[in-house]
Amino acid sequence: MSVYEFEVKKINDEETSINQFKGNVLLIVNTASKCGFTPQYEELQRLYETYQDQGFSVLGFPCNQFLGQEPGDELEIDSFCRLNYGVTFPLFAKIDVKGRDAHPLFKYLTENAPGVMGSKAIKWNFTKFLIDQKGNVVNRYAPRTKPLEIASDIKALL
Repeated sequence: MSVYEFEVKKINDEETSINQFKGNVLLIVNTASKCGFTPQYEELQRLYETYQDQGFSVLGFPCNQFLGQEPGDELEIDSFCRLNYGVTFPLFAKIDVKGRDAHPLFKYLTENAPGVMGSKAIKWNFTKFLIDQKGNVVNRYAPRTKPLEIASDIKALL
């Protein structure tokens, strides 16, 4: 099994598959617009612009499970990200990333890349998962890890 087997909804509510990114290195991130880590959108966009021509993409999944820090609807989220941070990487519909209703993609990610001390639960916004070209989870990064700190890991996979 790999991340390519999961169906997701784009920010415009259109059904799609992660399979469209097959062969790319991916950084999958649960995001939020009203979080202390929200400025990470800027570095995520910079990574995307730097490496997209080499087969890399950032995939942003808004989530409102952490203190209601993503209260808007998809249109508001999309507008906020584009206007404030110039985001052009793919954004998807708001989802749950933990608990009983967690999206199957995030259940897969956490099973394959547990956090500190083996914890599988996502603890906060901007948890990041690095995926290789075959769709395997390579690493998990804490919300405090700035996206540009991951650049060397991305380059190594490209």
